[in-house]
Amino acid sequence: MAMKRFLFCLRKPPHSGAYVQEMLDTILITAAFDQTVALLLLDDAVFQLKNHQQPPADMKDTAAIFKALELYDVTTVYVEQESLQERGLLAADLFLPVQVCARKDIAALMQQFDVLFPG
Repeated sequence: MAMKRFLFCLRKPPHSGAYVQEMLDTILITAAFDQTVALLLLDDAVFQLKNHQQPPADMKDTAAIFKALELYDVTTVYVEQESLQERGLLAADLFLPVQVCARKDIAALMQQFDVLFPG
């Protein structure tokens, strides 16, 4: 199988139903097939990596899955700078190392990938 570069673009906040869990499952499955996988967190998705989250009792804590991404060689996580700023966050407030990108550079970033998976 030819190697492809996948960029998963997440926009939804944490604990927003099964959506985030399903996206993470798709990311892990894609990475398990030796594809190059990166994440881009935009808008409220930046809260998915915020330190010290407490999910509601009926929701799965997805922070543990994000922390496991490295086991699948998913180590490139981009976060839009303006999304952080608009929500009063800094990269230091996140529990994973991220690469911060300016909004004006997102289109060029996306062009570096073979497959864009919107979310």
